[in-house]
Amino acid sequence: MTHLRNPPASTATDSGVDIESGAESRADSETERDAETHAESDVDERSARAAAEEMTVRPLRDRRYVVETDGGTYVAALDAGTCTCPDHAIRGLRCKHLRRVAMEVTAGSVPAPDERVGACAVCGAETFVPLDDPGSHLCDRHAFEPGEVVRDRESDERLVVVAVTTERADAYRTEEDRAVDEYATNAAYGAHEPVVEAVYADAVRPGRGVADCERYAFPASRLTRRGD
Repeated sequence: MTHLRNPPASTATDSGVDIESGAESRADSETERDAETHAESDVDERSARAAAEEMTVRPLRDRRYVVETDGGTYVAALDAGTCTCPDHAIRGLRCKHLRRVAMEVTAGSVPAPDERVGACAVCGAETFVPLDDPGSHLCDRHAFEPGEVVRDRESDERLVVVAVTTERADAYRTEEDRAVDEYATNAAYGAHEPVVEAVYADAVRPGRGVADCERYAFPASRLTRRGD
């Protein structure tokens, strides 16, 4: 029997493969990839415009932000992900204004939605504080961390910070039922300053930790970091 050197290829019917269906599937995949690529490009473009265009962002008291641009003024809510601009209203996308607000928050230029602009009780410098906290606050320069070793300006003794409160020195009451600012040694410090609770370092020893020592209350500026 004679055999053909190159037997004919199987037809679509012979192999059970639907060529037309396969072509449609590939076309659908290519369309999806094109759509994804377009969406990614759109996102990148909005981020680039958010970073490059001139905008002024100002926080409002209700967690929202006013964004002023050459094209108009809009109100953006970062936590809700909404903006009054046409781009967001029509497309429902995260517009360049929302992206710019997020950039400003990350950079520390404006407070986060759960913060407000406050003033340091010691130096008056602008600082961001919890939105609904009416207490007294400190900037990073004058703030203390629990466990930090500090010096008492009055006695020059070392202390270990236990807690930094937001209570003012004229409101914080000691065990003697006296306001911290009423003590003569605190007369040179602000009654509006937050109170810092600390223990004397010499009282801490093996078998007697910070939690076992008596706490004392000080106006924030009476304490200073060692070497300052």
